[in-house]
Amino acid sequence: MTSEITLFVNPTAGRGRGAHAAQPAASALRDAGFSVRTVLGEDADDALRRAREAVAAGTGALIAVGGDGLMSLALQAVAGTATPLGVVAVGTGNDFARALGLPIRDPAAAGRLAARALKDGGHRDIDLGRVGERWFGSVLASGFDSRVNDRGNRMRFVGGRFKYDLAILAELAAFRPIPYRIRLDGGEAVEIEATLIAVGNGTTYGGGMRICADAEMDDGLFDVTVVGECTRTTLLKVFPRVYRGTHLSHPAVTVHRVSSIELAAAGVTAYADGEPLGALPLTASCVPGAVRVLAGHREGAGRTPGEGTATGI
Repeated sequence: MTSEITLFVNPTAGRGRGAHAAQPAASALRDAGFSVRTVLGEDADDALRRAREAVAAGTGALIAVGGDGLMSLALQAVAGTATPLGVVAVGTGNDFARALGLPIRDPAAAGRLAARALKDGGHRDIDLGRVGERWFGSVLASGFDSRVNDRGNRMRFVGGRFKYDLAILAELAAFRPIPYRIRLDGGEAVEIEATLIAVGNGTTYGGGMRICADAEMDDGLFDVTVVGECTRTTLLKVFPRVYRGTHLSHPAVTVHRVSSIELAAAGVTAYADGEPLGALPLTASCVPGAVRVLAGHREGAGRTPGEGTATGI
């Protein structure tokens, strides 16, 4: 492992926290004996190009400093390579770091953790989702939740989880169940009416909403949460439970553990890791061990890789 590592920074993350976070993270890494170079970009495409160049040049690690948007870019650069990913989560949602149990809005602690992991071999190989050439680490959202995301992204006067709460209330006024056509693990295509379908590699989206609460990031499977057809009243009762993950026990909710899913629905945009992915239809596949994360040694174990079944809808 080379002692030179790359700090991949979004200076605007978390209303400017990214710029302030880079210095303590870099100091922690330098104190541990690493040479640190910083990569910024003029825009997302330029930042990704520079990150990929650093990976291709053999950097010892790519340390992403920002929110889930920057983590998404970083995944595009390191997925499928031997370059480990460090996470300094200082954004608004930080769902990728949350699912991995990493420090949130504590850049010095995150830098120290990454340095220890690099020195001691403390890492975790985790799965990623893939749609075409696009990788995602947390959750792919479609339906009511992606429409909430659309609306939330248009809100400039509020931030954080409160923004999504407001967007949820606004979307309820226009709520209608969505006709989906889905196929699990290449099986028979099924047509259903659903409120939303979330494909979870990780557990949360929207800054801690535990939509796929039981998902494991290293079992080779997605947890697909299907919220079926329900009334506005039922949705109002169920959706607040997402923050605790207790919605999974509601009769309107089913969970399927699969390695791939095909989703089709008219007029629905999918989001992955909080970023627009594109209109349905799409096929998402779970790729085992697609990225090595500097996350320390994991205590205990989750489901055995491959465990789970694609049950009927």
